[in-house]
Amino acid sequence: MNKTGLYTLTSGLHSEVMPDASEERFIREIAAAGADFDFCGEDFSRYGSHDAELIYVRTGGTENAFKAVFPRLTGPVRLLTSGASNSLAASMEILSFLRQQGREGEILHGSAAYIAERIAALSRAARARRRLQGSRAGVIGRPSDWLIASDPDREAVRDRLGIELVDIPMEELVTEIRLGLCEAPSGVPLKGVRHSVNPKVTQKTFDGALDIYGAVKRLIDRYDLSAVTVRCFDLLSAVGNTGCLALALLNSEGVPAGCEGDIPTMLTMCVANALFDVPGFMANPSRMDPSTGEMVFAHCTVPFSMLRDYSYDTHFESGIGVAVKGELPEGPVTLFKMSPGLDRCFAAEAGLIKNLSEKHLCRTQVLLRLDDRTLCRDYFLKDPIGNHHVIVPGRHAQEIRDFLL
Repeated sequence: MNKTGLYTLTSGLHSEVMPDASEERFIREIAAAGADFDFCGEDFSRYGSHDAELIYVRTGGTENAFKAVFPRLTGPVRLLTSGASNSLAASMEILSFLRQQGREGEILHGSAAYIAERIAALSRAARARRRLQGSRAGVIGRPSDWLIASDPDREAVRDRLGIELVDIPMEELVTEIRLGLCEAPSGVPLKGVRHSVNPKVTQKTFDGALDIYGAVKRLIDRYDLSAVTVRCFDLLSAVGNTGCLALALLNSEGVPAGCEGDIPTMLTMCVANALFDVPGFMANPSRMDPSTGEMVFAHCTVPFSMLRDYSYDTHFESGIGVAVKGELPEGPVTLFKMSPGLDRCFAAEAGLIKNLSEKHLCRTQVLLRLDDRTLCRDYFLKDPIGNHHVIVPGRHAQEIRDFLL
């Protein structure tokens, strides 16, 4: 159901309140700003059946009425308030009660445009949860040996995100690659090898990278996967190539695809994709300046669909294979990472200042400036969640936090 369920609490002492909430100017202005309400009134029997649900605290004196319906309320409780009839004051008392019960909640209060946008964000979060429910994410090979703090809590992944992790032996991928079924992507037009900045990227190397892409695609179909992460460094010795091009293509096609077998980062990419229908750039923080909040992130697997231009180079660490050297548009972005146990989340907004082209970093390199520069010290240097983070375009930090409540 796409409409927002609107439930009401009203005190009989407030005679100035209209009998039907749908007739109130306050509600009509929110609807005009884009909200689509299913008016449920004081009948809470359908609570929990909508994408987003609000309890409109129309007046003061409604605190005990809320307490009476509280046992049937699930999930975070959102209270809609107006600027009249002691609506806000009553909502603050109710939210305080919720906190005492150990429950999450929020008061929606402000302009009609602000409230409508918050409702839209809550609806997107609900749709994202449905989209992830029952999906399957493949782990091809175990996580890379250096990921010593990235072991996921698989029960939490299933319970909180609805995602089943599927283990696939690395040998099965290598067997598929050696079939040599070079597969060109249908949805992403690729520049030819002449757009390489490194003479080591030959047509043979490029075709080998497409062999890897085709092999991963076949495993995705075989195991009915919605996302994948690959222990990609094993490919260096097994087939003499890298998975960078394959993963960049898959992300561009809407399949979250991570490298190094990093499961928490793959799951972070899944959430970003489900919420915003955009790919994420999985990247390493390379250096930072805590005094300015500027940070450099780099990696070799940026999705083509995020780029305004690109060329090819070799994989940075090994000097072989095909990596993507891309240029991303300047503008607002969000840095995002979930912890292995899904009990922590980092989401911070930044500006992408410029693209870099430095010799001693992975091939796609971007300079970001965090909106909150103290995060360089307080998060990245004191209490980080692993090394990889996901960059998505736009400002989404609050919406990400709402999703993970």
